[in-house]
Amino acid sequence: MRGVGWAAIGCLTVVAVWVSASSRGRARRRRVLGGQPERKEVRERARPGGAGGERGRRVALAIVAGLGAALLLGGGAGAGVGLLVAVGVHRWSARARSPTDRRTAREEELLILQLPLGAELLAACLGSADSPSAAVSAVGSSVDAPLGPRLVAIGAELALGAPPELCWDRLGKQHPALEPLARCLIRTSLSGAPAAGPLIGLAQGQRAAAARAAHTRVRRAGVLATAPLGLCFLPAFVLIGVVPVVVGLTSRFAEAM
Repeated sequence: MRGVGWAAIGCLTVVAVWVSASSRGRARRRRVLGGQPERKEVRERARPGGAGGERGRRVALAIVAGLGAALLLGGGAGAGVGLLVAVGVHRWSARARSPTDRRTAREEELLILQLPLGAELLAACLGSADSPSAAVSAVGSSVDAPLGPRLVAIGAELALGAPPELCWDRLGKQHPALEPLARCLIRTSLSGAPAAGPLIGLAQGQRAAAARAAHTRVRRAGVLATAPLGLCFLPAFVLIGVVPVVVGLTSRFAEAM
């Protein structure tokens, strides 16, 4: 038990030194840069959500959890349980999403829901407005966030003379949920064809895809709802219907013998 305790203290010391060195390294980089923009690779390593920092935090969390379980139980069994706890915590933390990732995913879901309405409004306004910038700005002003502010920004860029292809391409790269809309508007902008037809087709296709996804979720929910009932009723059926028959047949066979 004493050896396990000293090993735990040593590992915790290593983790603390690693975290402190990482923090000092980030502070030193900020001082050396003196407010200048960092290079891309340095930003990726130093930012809080960077790949290296995130991986290190997951490893540190797994080590601390494993050592805590090992100290709590003690002995060889505690070491085995601690190893299992460390592996489980590391895998769970790899799948867990940060608040920023959850906000981004929620924003993409809202953009997918708003895409059909935004495409139909753009189809109506692009055919009647004096300029594409005015049409895009009008649609952005009438649609809620998160789609509305992005369309307003695109309309302002178009009013300033920015190339439509670059504006829509950047929007599609920033938000994958809006990539179908961006591709549609890029094609119509390059070909000079009216955008009303492709935009209406895009809206109809998005609504059909949303309906199919909703039906799939409903079917999956039905399966998940019946699974616990099956797990409850199957043992009861075996105990009430099968076990008495087997016991009765066994008793009769024993009496006959």
